[in-house]
Amino acid sequence: MNLFMANLHITVEGDSFDALALWYYDDEKQASTIIQANPDHCGTLIFEAGVTLVIPDAATITPPETLPPWRRSE
Repeated sequence: MNLFMANLHITVEGDSFDALALWYYDDEKQASTIIQANPDHCGTLIFEAGVTLVIPDAATITPPETLPPWRRSE
């Protein structure tokens, strides 16, 4: 992953992958994108404060082929 195309997020107590995906991408289903960028934390459900996570830039995310046409931003 190119870190120039990513943000860093320092967690607060209670953060979760799906909540971060909703915050950064307006789509909690993109949690897997953040999980893939942070494999050392893939088993974490709820974060403690102070964990640094890589958040891929939304422009680098490829929508799944199963995404309905009205959800695509093309």
